[in-house]
Amino acid sequence: MNLFRLAGDLSHLLAIIILLIKIWKTRSCAGLSGKSQILFALVYITRYLDLVTTYISLYNSFMKVIFISTSLATIYLMYSKFRATYDKNHDSFRIEFLIIPCVILSLVINSNFTVLEVLWTFSIYLESVAILPQLFLVSKTGEAESITSHYLFALGSYRALYILNWIYRYYAEGHYELIAIFAGCVQTILYCDFFYLYVTKVLKGKKLQLPA
Repeated sequence: MNLFRLAGDLSHLLAIIILLIKIWKTRSCAGLSGKSQILFALVYITRYLDLVTTYISLYNSFMKVIFISTSLATIYLMYSKFRATYDKNHDSFRIEFLIIPCVILSLVINSNFTVLEVLWTFSIYLESVAILPQLFLVSKTGEAESITSHYLFALGSYRALYILNWIYRYYAEGHYELIAIFAGCVQTILYCDFFYLYVTKVLKGKKLQLPA
């Protein structure tokens, strides 16, 4: 644990809180991609299966349970409780085009060919592209509410902070995970255009608009 990882975890948690508050207070899922939420749930479930095999710390276990449970709760809200507000027509990204390549990559490129390690590797690859359906939805509709923009910014900040965490761990501990670093860099690059628009528009009180 270090400051960058803690800040990244808190940013990740903040993104989830913002998302749940947005859905619950507005009683609406408008502007949100259910497909991205399904991908994130798949990421957390496959990554944190070691909950039943390995204990690291109370903090570690608590955060894993929170990420799994909140992702499932978000899916429930979007596809059950507030499904009438879910814009499935615009949320049309074909997620199988993300899942299948990630499955193949995790089977071919991994650090250890065991069930848990392959699932962990799959989750790393999938997380790097899981936000694409959400960005595709925002691009397709032409704009995003401020609250949705805050959610995306917090989520992108989490991954950017984790890159700093990896840099710190490399110099302080000599530890590095090439797969995680590569996937994290890909994920952060996907947010770059959004970060620029967020700083130049949303923070000035304007609605975020992405090019179609």
